[in-house]
Amino acid sequence: MAIDHTFCSKYGPRALIAGAAVGLGAEYARQIAARGLDVVLLDRDDAALRATGEEIREHYEVGTQTLSVDLARPDLIEALRAADADRDIGLLVYNAAIGTVAPFLDLHPAHWETMIDVNCRGPVRLAHTLLGPMVARQRGGLILMSSLSGNFGSAQLAIYAATKAFNLVLADALWVELRSHGVDVLAVQPGSTRTPGFLSSQPDGKEMMPVMEPTDVVREALATLGAEPCIVPGEANRQVAAALAQLPRRQVIELMSEITGKLVRNDRPADRR
Repeated sequence: MAIDHTFCSKYGPRALIAGAAVGLGAEYARQIAARGLDVVLLDRDDAALRATGEEIREHYEVGTQTLSVDLARPDLIEALRAADADRDIGLLVYNAAIGTVAPFLDLHPAHWETMIDVNCRGPVRLAHTLLGPMVARQRGGLILMSSLSGNFGSAQLAIYAATKAFNLVLADALWVELRSHGVDVLAVQPGSTRTPGFLSSQPDGKEMMPVMEPTDVVREALATLGAEPCIVPGEANRQVAAALAQLPRRQVIELMSEITGKLVRNDRPADRR
């Protein structure tokens, strides 16, 4: 992809991608670098993060910084500043999430507290720090990864789905608050996407529903930034979301729970997307 000068002038000079080691985060890093922005990549999976960073350096002529950091830490902003990773950020993508599959009462309090730290407090901390300079420059962008699971509760996903609803509503509010200041905000609600976290939850490794590729999800998201407050990537997913929205809420909760009740538990502390 050739350098996108319009994209760079709007969201440059650097993009910070949280949860960039694998899956959708790594794909955001590739496609944003391909458009010409320097990238700052955050993740706690140091080995995978270094590999993605080396891939970006090898294939794209952009500045690339990697920072191995736990996004649950309360001093996240101080860690960024110490590494000079918060400088000149014109685009923030918060992709990191702990996507735990388990019944609510089986989750250890320390685990769900970490889920809330990573999935909710992390994006708020970064957004509150990085959006101010964007507003001052009158340009910039924020992408928050929600999920179709954030529209309705379902079995085994109580905390995860609730955190994705949090990100959806947060993005809605920031979209309207910041648009007059030249800052674009987008919530992305993917359906099933072929990421390591998704594959780990599928029974016997078999995909129960149609699955999108990370490349397609990210392509649609970046194309929509600045045009809409929210996108459901994939026409099939949009049709499913529209159909579910017409049903009684109880019926949707029961229907989705039939599906998520069959997912493989992955409530180990290391499970992150």
